Amino acid sequence: MFLVDKNAAKPEIRKIIENAYKVNITDVRIINVKSKKKRLGQSVGVRPGYKKAMITLKVGQRLDVLPH
Repeated sequence: MFLVDKNAAKPEIRKIIENAYKVNITDVRIINVKSKKKRLGQSVGVRPGYKKAMITLKVGQRLDVLPH
């Protein structure tokens, strides 16, 4: 999963991740998380929304982002 820009489209996300991590992507799925109201005492604030991209890699490939 990746947090991406709200204006990013699936083809852009695929291209950027393939170039950055040198992997082959088979599928890109998008989730738009809406903003939520949060209350702290009397004041009401808004937690901003964001966009997530779920990436499916070609069989046999891995993304080693975190050390083991």
